[in-house]
Amino acid sequence: MLIVDVLLERGAFRRRVHLRESARVLAMTGYSGAGKTSVLNAIAGLLRPTHGRIEINGRVLFDGDARIDVPAHSRHIGYVFQEPRLFPHLSVRRNLCYGKRRAHADAPAQFDFDQVVQLLGIAPLLRRRPFHLSGGEAQRVAIGRALLSQPRLLLLDEPFSALDRARRDELITYLQRLRDATTLPMLYVSHSLDEVRRLTNSVHTFD
Repeated sequence: MLIVDVLLERGAFRRRVHLRESARVLAMTGYSGAGKTSVLNAIAGLLRPTHGRIEINGRVLFDGDARIDVPAHSRHIGYVFQEPRLFPHLSVRRNLCYGKRRAHADAPAQFDFDQVVQLLGIAPLLRRRPFHLSGGEAQRVAIGRALLSQPRLLLLDEPFSALDRARRDELITYLQRLRDATTLPMLYVSHSLDEVRRLTNSVHTFD
């Protein structure tokens, strides 16, 4: 169960968000500037709400009244951004291992290295540097790095936005495989109704 009941303010931006959802794979859609990324950032601990409450499966991450604000590094949340944000000086293998180092000692080991590599089809890429990856390959590595941090929730912020249609269809296939092969909850932001239809169980639309 994901509960988000917060007021988000940043400069001239102000948005009240009410979200209560039990679907394992949830999409957020809506017009640009509606606050979808701000919601992800608030859940991840990168943006502090003005007030309200964020709770995931009974664990309170933020409660303004109770003065609870769990630090981002302790929230056990994986985040895949619009751009892969891989370390350019590290090989794919070492980028993935960075995700393993970020895993908390008390986090259950849902994913191991070989499982993630096979699931995302990135074994042929392990020795490459990010400079030698296509956009779709780089995003698969970014997803793998997030999974190896052993998250309790995976956030995906328009991970296909910079890709052409062919690369998009390729990556959707891997995310469908991830969805079907694991029990990991996912929150997915997209403007594409086709992506939402193919990947998610429920949709929250920002008007």
